[in-house]
Amino acid sequence: MELRHLRYFVAVAEEGSFNRAAERLHIQQPPLGQQIRDLEYELGVQLFDRSPRRVALNSSGELFLEEARDILRRAQLAVDNVRRFNQGESGRLSVGFTSSASLHVLAPQFLQRFRQVFPLAEIVVEESETYELILALQQQRIDVALLHIDAKRFPDLTARALSEEDMLVAVPRSHPYAEPEDKPMTLDMLHGVDMVVYRRTDGPGIFERLAETFRTAGVAPRIVDEVSRIIAAINLVAGGRGLTVVPASMRVLHQESVVYRPLLPGELPPLPLYVAHRADARLALIRNFVDLTEKIAFSSSGSGEAGRTT
Repeated sequence: MELRHLRYFVAVAEEGSFNRAAERLHIQQPPLGQQIRDLEYELGVQLFDRSPRRVALNSSGELFLEEARDILRRAQLAVDNVRRFNQGESGRLSVGFTSSASLHVLAPQFLQRFRQVFPLAEIVVEESETYELILALQQQRIDVALLHIDAKRFPDLTARALSEEDMLVAVPRSHPYAEPEDKPMTLDMLHGVDMVVYRRTDGPGIFERLAETFRTAGVAPRIVDEVSRIIAAINLVAGGRGLTVVPASMRVLHQESVVYRPLLPGELPPLPLYVAHRADARLALIRNFVDLTEKIAFSSSGSGEAGRTT
């Protein structure tokens, strides 16, 4: 039995005529009649009461009509589902964010817009450290990651730059550097100053980039604490432990006890935001998410370039 047998059967049952069913199916009447006879032979059940003027379902045919319609409906649903999946309109997408990326102004726009454009897709979000997200991508535990480092340094990953933001100095409100709050600082002002750093020994992160800039500029802060998470560093700043340098998106944290002062233009390069995934990823849903984030980032800039957060 094939699906065409069921389609032919349903057409004859609904039309009550082989001729009208043949017209509806765009086939000749004799082959249609033969297909219905083949179906009845395979089932071992007569489905129609036939007369010279009309053909009508018998009781067995009425029961089989319900089943045939349900099978055809589910078969069409399967076709629709696999086509949507193949086009990246449905499926499950796992997206990882670093703590700083999750607070970026574009992050909620990415998620909200994706859900609007692809309502049939399921998106799962998790937050972790940069190195953990890199590993999760490599091990295919997540599909996409929003990071502040260029994942292209890893041969099996690729990334697109979406946006960039300035770096700010997070200062305890009790610290002499807390005022004047809006006046830009220089890197030289950080030389010999108590500083909290955030970095991992087993992988790359934002602070590795900063440390290189400090070394090049001959600036040597006094490291008083070293933590693995940027939020933990800001918590220590809020407690008066020392200063740290963070992306502008982090300034929403602990504003009652932390002042976020800008740096003079050119003191530190802006921090890019990347969307990363496996280079061999073939899932259309991944491609759609990456394309959408890039479109949102470029449109938010208003000038055709990646957006800038200050």
